[in-house]
Amino acid sequence: MGLEIYTLVHVLISVAAMFAGFGFLAGLLAGRIAPRWTVVFLILTAATSITGFFFPFVGFTPAYAFGGLSLALLAVATFGLYSRKLAGGWRKTFVITAILSLYLNVFVLIAQFFLRLPALHALAPTQAEPAFGVTQGILLLIFITLIVAAVKRLSPSPA
Repeated sequence: MGLEIYTLVHVLISVAAMFAGFGFLAGLLAGRIAPRWTVVFLILTAATSITGFFFPFVGFTPAYAFGGLSLALLAVATFGLYSRKLAGGWRKTFVITAILSLYLNVFVLIAQFFLRLPALHALAPTQAEPAFGVTQGILLLIFITLIVAAVKRLSPSPA
């Protein structure tokens, strides 16, 4: 498979993972776990990170760090959901780690926008400029707010 096709497949998986992630997040914000959205989100987000490791290696980059961190977060979320059945503190841990993995995907999407969209690239050609930092800072604040709301709204199941 050529690199262009592989990249397209990786991007399509990433977009599908984010779409499923927002379906998953909507369920959490409604105070419930939507099983279908959740499993699709977890699988596609893991696939996004895994496929990212198979691009030609040109040295350790932030993409590898984000991929590794995302897989670690997904492992904890999956363990909390399926092995610990969200008992005790695992409910909160699951919500936080799953939403953080979604955040990492959206962070990378925005970074790609700044690399590939001419208007954004002009504002932050090296991604060290204030426009990039402010944008990613706002994204972080939005996701922190979403995590807090989801933790509060996802009440423990009755005993």
